[in-house]
Amino acid sequence: MNKFMRILVFFDLPVGTKREKGTAAKFRQFLLKDGYNMIQWSVYSRVCNGMDSVAMHKARLQQNLPSKGSVRMLTLTEKQYESIDVLLGTKTFDDASESTELINIF
Repeated sequence: MNKFMRILVFFDLPVGTKREKGTAAKFRQFLLKDGYNMIQWSVYSRVCNGMDSVAMHKARLQQNLPSKGSVRMLTLTEKQYESIDVLLGTKTFDDASESTELINIF
């Protein structure tokens, strides 16, 4: 049985020029198209069904990295991610355990 995992992607990209802004926007669009959800402006999250899925999405991420900036990836179990504390603001649907329950349906 596969264990649900959560990938967190954190990034700081240069946006001083029009070209850099376009590159940053293209990277964000890639994340959204690849199933990531924005948690905060430069923090995105994606649920994966097991480590094989994590490896596949890591490879996709590496293929779509911008040439400049800083991009980091952290992998957690879904159980670890559920312990997140939102100190200001509200949890979104993607933060709730119900979001992974929908994956079980498919």
